[in-house]
This record gives sequence, structure tokens and C-alpha cells, in this order.
Amino acid sequence: MKTQGKVFLVGAGPGDPELLTIKAARTIALADVILVDDLVNPEILDHARLDARIVHVGKRGGCQSTPQQFIERLMIAEARAGHCVVRLKGGDPFIFGRGGEERAHLRGAGIEVDVVNGISSGLAAPASIGVPLTHRDWSQGAVFVTGHGKTPDANPDWAALARLNMTLVIYMGVARCGEIQAALLAAGKAADTPVAVIQSATLQAQAQLVTTLGELSLALAASGLGSPGIIVIGDVVRCADRQAGAGWHPGHESRRVGP
Repeated sequence: MKTQGKVFLVGAGPGDPELLTIKAARTIALADVILVDDLVNPEILDHARLDARIVHVGKRGGCQSTPQQFIERLMIAEARAGHCVVRLKGGDPFIFGRGGEERAHLRGAGIEVDVVNGISSGLAAPASIGVPLTHRDWSQGAVFVTGHGKTPDANPDWAALARLNMTLVIYMGVARCGEIQAALLAAGKAADTPVAVIQSATLQAQAQLVTTLGELSLALAASGLGSPGIIVIGDVVRCADRQAGAGWHPGHESRRVGP
């Protein structure tokens, strides 16, 4: 009887292949089957064996996606066939990557699962323009939230978040930035609060915008930036590099990096 295989939930990091962890690269090299999310840099698959089966299973908010049930059934079937399976996700599998759901489903089916962490875009994007998420003068903590809930009603409590003296790091919020802006302002968040939006962080196509909360929607529309993007709200954005809009003032400045 063939020995049952195993599934690894692997974080591919924010995009730059050099930010892949050593453990992730070694795990990818072991895989018989790799299920690849849409935002994973194709260069990361250079670590895979030539005979590995690559299955692209795009998962992006607001876009046509591979059904989650299909992905889970495929992982179970491949593991039961004795294969080493890597589920390769952008960023970290346990930060808005459905990793918790997949781990529970696989373990419920009797499949062994390991998690290999990756650098989340919520860390890498602000760092790419010199913005720390915490700062002794401006922020004693950071909150990671999604701007794209599982259902239209599953949204963060923006009023509660507006009252926190912490950095807000918003994933999948670009398409709903108008709603987020309005909710935070209505809850009393100051209109002159600095905001950064970083698109395609760590890649050659990276582009960013530094503005204020009061001008966010108009500035974002004028910049042409879109998804995938990270929104960072808080005084730590004052640390942004000059070429990304440092020394910001009410108004905005955007910059595109690469060709």
C-alpha cells in the first residue's frame, strides 16, 4: 500500500523572489504537485523540480477564481495518492490567505499539513518606501485588516479602528477605498492623517501614492494605481522616502518604479 503524502501550505512572499525563505525554496523543491495562486511570482517556480506538476489556481478578490472546494479536493486526492503537495500562496498563508481554512479541512480529512511562513505584503509594502509599522513617537502597534470581507456585511468595525492610535494596514482595500475613507472620517479619524498606497510591492512594477485620508479617493483615482495594493494609514507614513512622497503635505505625490 502506498504511503499517504503530505501537504505544505507555503508562503511565496510579496513578489520579489529574493524574499522567499530558504525553507520555502527547499519545500518547493520537494513537491510532486504545486498548486499556485495568482499573485505568486512565476520566477519562484524555478525552485520546482522539472517533473513537478504545476496547477494554477487563481484566487483574487473581485476576479474569476478557482472554487475553493476544488482546490481542497485536489490537495486531498493528491496527498492520498502519495504525493508531496505544495499549496503556494502569495505573502503568508496564514494572513488573509485562507490557510487556516485549508489546514482545518485537510486535517479533517486525515491529511498531514505543515505551514511554511512567508513575508506578508503588509510588512514588505510599507518597508519598500521606508515606512515602519511601529514607531515610538507615532504608533505603538499595527492592525492588519481586510477591506474585502467574505460577504458584503463582513467588514471591519471601522469606527472602532478609527479610535485606535495604531497603524492601519489594509489588504484588498483599493476597490473599496471610498467606503473605507468615508467610514474612518465619519468615526472621527483626522482628515490630515497620512496615507500610503503601495501597488505591486517589491516588484519592478511597484508604484505608490502618499496622500492624506481626506484626499485619498481623489488622489488614488488620479494616480491610476489599482490592485493588488496595500493601504497604510497613520502617522508612520511621515517616514516615507522622499521619492515616494516624504516630507508630504496636504496633497499627494505618486511615483512609479520600473519601466
